Order: sequence, then structure tokens, then C-alpha cells
Amino acid sequence: MLHQDCERLDPRIRRTRRLLQDALKRLLEEKEFDKITIQDIAEAATLNRATFYAHYPDKFALLEELIRVSFLQLLECRKIRFDGSCATAFHPVVLAVCDYLAELQKSRAFKQRQFEAFVEGTVIDQIRVILMDGFKKHPVEGSINPELVAATASWAIYGAAKQWVHNPDRAPSEEFAATAVNLVRPILTAGTVSPANS
Repeated sequence: MLHQDCERLDPRIRRTRRLLQDALKRLLEEKEFDKITIQDIAEAATLNRATFYAHYPDKFALLEELIRVSFLQLLECRKIRFDGSCATAFHPVVLAVCDYLAELQKSRAFKQRQFEAFVEGTVIDQIRVILMDGFKKHPVEGSINPELVAATASWAIYGAAKQWVHNPDRAPSEEFAATAVNLVRPILTAGTVSPANS
């Protein structure tokens, strides 16, 4: 669910989902995700299991939304938008991914393989959505489908940020983001090159 969709929800629904997300976040600091039960989450949120299931089909859906909402909140706080006008305009997106992963790395949850895989899939999908929104605002004629460009660029951005965050001697995030922009720029501009010019 996108952040704007969450904002349109009834305040009671938003409050209940926030309770469930906060409960899962606390539990992830105490034990492995695969050992956390729906009952654990419901009790930590001071809700019952039926209320949990009224909002989420399972704990995986809750985890995915927890990651998505926290990443979107970071983007919202920084007023980050990719308008699609130029390839370097996604520098703040790269920087946000770096900062998000660096912050998550401090948590016990991030060290869990299953949690990290959910972060990867969810954040990559959100980067793709951000890039596609930008491409829709400034469409360009090109030989490559914008969906493919956005998907490839989102994987490249996340992959570079993941490599950066796992490097113990990493450069400052601002410096790395500039390098990542240079690496990913050819992917974003590839869609604007016509076959005759390549």
C-alpha cells in the first residue's frame, strides 16, 4: 500500500495498523521473525487475533507494510520526489536508501536473513514506483520500456547501497551517493536512446 493510500484510511484503521506495526518492530528486537507468532504480535499490540486478521492475512504482510511505511516516511520527511526531468535528480533517492539501510543495520532485526530479504524486495519495489512516477511526469520517447528501465535502475540502486552499507570502511553516504548516481545514470538514460543513435 502506498503512503497516500494509507493516509486515506479511516483514522481507526491507521491507528490499529500502527499498533500492529509497532508491536512487530518491538518483537523483532527480541527474537527471530520466524519465531514470532500472530498471537505474540496481537498481545504486544494489546489487540486480539481476530483484529490482526481483519487487517493482515499473515505476519509476512505486516512485515512488508512495516518496511514500506517506514521507508516512505523517510522519503516524506525529506520531501523526496523523483520528477523524471534528469537522471541526476534521483540523487536524494539514492541517499535516502543508504541512510535507511544504515539505520536498519543498527537494529537486531536487520541481521536476520529473512528480514533482510523482505527489506530488499520492499525497498526495491518502492524505488521502482518512485522512478515510474517520475517517468510519467516527464515521458520521453525511447527504445526501452520505462518499466524495464525503472526495474533495472531500482535493483542497481539497492544493490549499490547494500554493498555500501555492508562495507566496514565505507565512504560517507553523500560521497557514495554521488558515485552511485554515476553508476546508475546510464541505466536511466538508456531508455531515451533510440536504436539509430546507439
